[in-house]
Amino acid sequence: MSHNPVGWFELYVNDMSRAKQFYLDVFQLGEFEDIPMGDELLACFPFHEDGRNSSGALVKSNELKPGSGGTRVYFSSEDCAIETQRVSAAGGKVLAEKHQIGEHGFTAVIEDTEGNVIGLHSRN
Repeated sequence: MSHNPVGWFELYVNDMSRAKQFYLDVFQLGEFEDIPMGDELLACFPFHEDGRNSSGALVKSNELKPGSGGTRVYFSSEDCAIETQRVSAAGGKVLAEKHQIGEHGFTAVIEDTEGNVIGLHSRN
């Protein structure tokens, strides 16, 4: 396989505006692309066709709800301590500060404004 196996992820939200603002504040992204899909609304993270990581979307759905447990998505960064420092001001919670994971770099774990638990990963 010549590419990363994960191509897409979805994080479910109750309040789309609040969730979008959290991710913009923590990761200092560009704008989301809103795509209505029937009863769902997707707010897609910026996507670069030739980028090295997967992309995904925040999803407001009548059937699927946010929360902790289950699958955890890790967002890549240069230094996950930087994003961790922005979490509380953006309305989220830091569950585990930056810590080393052996030769694979560092991770931190946070909870977004919707109750989703996500990870941060960096080599530095």
